[in-house]
Amino acid sequence: MDAQLALERVKGPLDTLLISGGIGYADAAADPLVVGHIRRLARESRRVASVCTGAYVLAATGLLDGRRATTHWKQAHELAGRFPGVTVDPDPIFIRDGNVSTSAGITAALDLTLAFVEEDNGTELARTVARNMVTYLQRPGNQGQMSMFVEPPSPADGLVRRIVEHIATHLRDDLGTAALAAEAGVSERHLTRLFIKHLGLTPGRYVRRVRTEAAAQLLATTSLPLAAVAARCGFKTAETLRQAFIDRYGIPPSRYRMTQAAG
Repeated sequence: MDAQLALERVKGPLDTLLISGGIGYADAAADPLVVGHIRRLARESRRVASVCTGAYVLAATGLLDGRRATTHWKQAHELAGRFPGVTVDPDPIFIRDGNVSTSAGITAALDLTLAFVEEDNGTELARTVARNMVTYLQRPGNQGQMSMFVEPPSPADGLVRRIVEHIATHLRDDLGTAALAAEAGVSERHLTRLFIKHLGLTPGRYVRRVRTEAAAQLLATTSLPLAAVAARCGFKTAETLRQAFIDRYGIPPSRYRMTQAAG
């Protein structure tokens, strides 16, 4: 589809300024004319949003400085390195920080759009739109782009790979750093250093994340009560699971299960 109006001819005020991503995003972010006009239009817009790598263009305008933002997980590291003033979080499918929103891939933009529809026109219209599009009513923005079960291949380091496999198959066991270090035959300090190097997380945070995502799988695919899900995944209590779930997904387990059922 061709553009119907040259960028320099677009005037405000605007309701929603949406920056798309895709091929050419790097050139657009490096073009001072494009960046300048987007900065101008953003000042005249009620809200601003980006899809996927459109976050690069927003970052180039300075609109994301001091804000949390996301983009497609493949480009998140590059975005963070190029724009250190932006707090890049590669996990959520979309992030709303004030009147500026960023989304991950193309389908994540649908979730952000439904959030806008609900905000502007209420839940019932959002539900109707979602039904007509045959999509989720609205996945929560903090839902992860990826999980431990579909991420890239296991770490190259043999010891880390062995402990990762041990964690995945022994969720109910003691998976404290001391226990994992004993299983690996190394010191706790050395194991922590290896995990941070190869996984970007301490052993404790990695275990908590795996347990939480395993619980998410059970919540989405079974009718087990919350206490049973917590026990199967190694959480001492349902409340411990609840807190971990809110930290990871931004919503409690009960609401997460409802969003999965709605889809």
